[in-house]
Amino acid sequence: MYRLASRLILFSNLPQDSILLRLSGIFEDWESQRATPPQLVHRIYAEVKRLLDVATTYGFDDNLWHNYLTFLLMRHENSFSLTCELAGATEGGSINRIALADFAIFRQLFDFDFGPIERALGIDCFSILCDYHAIPKKEQLYNRTVSERVRALSRAIEQAEDTERVFHLVVDYYRQWGVGLFGMNKAFRIAPAEEGMTFVPINNIDAVTLDDLIGYDLQKRQLRENVEAFVSGRGCNNMLLYGDAGTGKSTSVKAILNEYSDRGLRMIEIYKHQFGLLPEVIQRVKHRHYRFIIFIDDLSFEETEVEYKFLKAVIEGGVETRPDNVLICATSNRRHLVQETWRDREDMEHNGDIHRSDTMQEKLSLAARFGCAISYSAPDRRLWAEIVKGLAERCPQLNMTEEQLMLEANRWELRHGGISGRTAQQFINHLAGAAR
Repeated sequence: MYRLASRLILFSNLPQDSILLRLSGIFEDWESQRATPPQLVHRIYAEVKRLLDVATTYGFDDNLWHNYLTFLLMRHENSFSLTCELAGATEGGSINRIALADFAIFRQLFDFDFGPIERALGIDCFSILCDYHAIPKKEQLYNRTVSERVRALSRAIEQAEDTERVFHLVVDYYRQWGVGLFGMNKAFRIAPAEEGMTFVPINNIDAVTLDDLIGYDLQKRQLRENVEAFVSGRGCNNMLLYGDAGTGKSTSVKAILNEYSDRGLRMIEIYKHQFGLLPEVIQRVKHRHYRFIIFIDDLSFEETEVEYKFLKAVIEGGVETRPDNVLICATSNRRHLVQETWRDREDMEHNGDIHRSDTMQEKLSLAARFGCAISYSAPDRRLWAEIVKGLAERCPQLNMTEEQLMLEANRWELRHGGISGRTAQQFINHLAGAAR
């Protein structure tokens, strides 16, 4: 195994703690007799446990070794895989020959014979991994999309008649779905790392669609039109969804991601204290095949906060223009995002600032950088009733007349912050929890 792994070129820079490289080191020590059998067994079991952990996280089944190797191919970002993501494999390209050599090695790793080391050490863990039967579990406990793609490509590689076929299978996957985390997931948050920042996948995403949001037809149409233009590569604007609390602003953004993720839409959620990382985020994604919405939820600034100045430069106004594959989307309860006071409108000296109107214009200019501003206002009584009744219809265990439902709904909203889509959903959740 270590001889095969050492011959990889494009896929050579695997992390040193990867399961493949650690197993390769174990096999090298076994052949050279640099470790005792108990030491080897202990190290093997540690890697088997890691492989089982990965299999549980991503829902692998049948042949976990094949699933793992396929997972490596799908995740590894290198000059070949990134080029294939953007344009496929160029006919006659010299890099194709190097890629073919690497895929030939992966075919040999697929067919690797674990029998000799199992017989020598008296173990059978590899045989179990290669004929594995996972315990059925709820989809919420693993990433179903990743699981299905890994297992489908793994089975196709198993059945491939030669390396040329493996080459085309993997290239087709890169071209259709991409490579790395962005190819396997649709939403991310960012976290600090040793070198700058890293993307962390968000797997537990509400499966809501815009059709699930009752009412707000004009807002949904405006949102769809702008995002449709974005994913189609046409002109579009940064988006600001503003208005009353609980009216479906954040839900609308999640729904857009669910509806357009199959067309290459990805979302990166960022928080106000992370605005300093925005240039690096954009730098990391601007040459990728995907379309990225950078999502800022519940955005607002108090009078004393100055981070909005940095955000203004990043959105529009800096030397570097926003890449065509990046769109900024924010939600806020404030139309103008930055707290404004009456003294901002007095064009006279205050605290050393002579031209207060200039201060007001500076604050308002942030919201002006969002060319697509969509207002979500609190529903009136008619829409409130539609929302409550619509949500109740999706909850079959409720057994109430329409009159009873609305009577209880009106009592509920008086005690829970007024009428809004969020209040209606909380009311239905309460009824569903109490239903028997």
